[in-house]
Amino acid sequence: MNELSPVRFANSQRDFVSTLNKRVNDYFKRNSIPRHGNREMVIKTVVMFALYLIPYVLIVTSTVTGFIGLAILVVIMGLGLAGIGLSVMHDANHGAYSGKRWINSVIGYSLNFLGASSFNWKLQHNVLHHSYTNVHEEDEDISPRGALRMTPHSEWKAMHKYQFVYAWFLYGLLTLVWISVKDFSRLYRYQQNGLAKSQKANLLKEWAILILTKLSLVGYLFVIPLIATSLLWWQIVLGVIVLHYIAGFMLAIIFQPAHVIESAEFPLPDENRTLQNNWAVHQLLTTTNFGNNSRWFSWYVGGLNFQIEHHLFPNICHVHYRKISSIVKSTALEFGLPYKTSKTFFSALASHGRLLRQLGQSPVEKMLKPVA
Repeated sequence: MNELSPVRFANSQRDFVSTLNKRVNDYFKRNSIPRHGNREMVIKTVVMFALYLIPYVLIVTSTVTGFIGLAILVVIMGLGLAGIGLSVMHDANHGAYSGKRWINSVIGYSLNFLGASSFNWKLQHNVLHHSYTNVHEEDEDISPRGALRMTPHSEWKAMHKYQFVYAWFLYGLLTLVWISVKDFSRLYRYQQNGLAKSQKANLLKEWAILILTKLSLVGYLFVIPLIATSLLWWQIVLGVIVLHYIAGFMLAIIFQPAHVIESAEFPLPDENRTLQNNWAVHQLLTTTNFGNNSRWFSWYVGGLNFQIEHHLFPNICHVHYRKISSIVKSTALEFGLPYKTSKTFFSALASHGRLLRQLGQSPVEKMLKPVA
């Protein structure tokens, strides 16, 4: 979060916003359905937690002991962990899982059960990313990233020339870094820059929850298997690393094509710290959908391939995104605004890779490159 005055959005294009909101609201009223989750969400929650917990139980009870069997269980746990993050926790911490706040809170703490801080996530994701999508030094998802250059406004380093190659290996470290280091550094940073205070947080409580979260994770992922099974400590550590590497990679490759892709824009505020578009139009410029034709893919990733709908209506449960996407698209086009989409997930990933390569080029070399 920048220590300067907050970035503001232009007070323009209000007709688009009011028209879109009215049409989406009318859809729910006309069909007499709630904007929150339904039976599909409950079933999905059970399935995702089962993918994570059943293999764990089979491991700690030594029901499965062979290397191949254990490896398969760890892979399934990784997919379950990512699935909980994508399809369950995400909606809950946006307040979209249920119309009851306490249910959202309980389900949202599933992120803590997985070893990360739901409080940090809400600040980083809901407050910073959703408010200032793709805005340099405001959206922590793109800047600063150290070994990765995710925006043309970030400092270029020589190593970035090869980021289109090594980025894919770093993506698997996402949750490992998150649960071991980043949660502590983020909470400290949010405490220091006043973001936590602005959310009226009880910091003593949040630090206590964070420490208990980490101790709980070590307890059930390392201590219990060490005591209950014949696995050696290094085998357990290896299993945890593989588990999180799979989950981290899955999460990264789902989130990156939504904003760090060739079609996305990276607007900067003017000298008055104001962006030239209003918030809703800004989301259309910085966000891309992908793979919308695949229902099973949408089901697993929690509708996050309908990223435009998610960014415009984060408080609507993802089970409704497919239905309201036609409303969003037609309204955007009607007002002459973009509705960016990649036909398949893999085409979006390829575009993400190409942008990584472009952003990895030396700014000097790009300036000296002759125009064809």
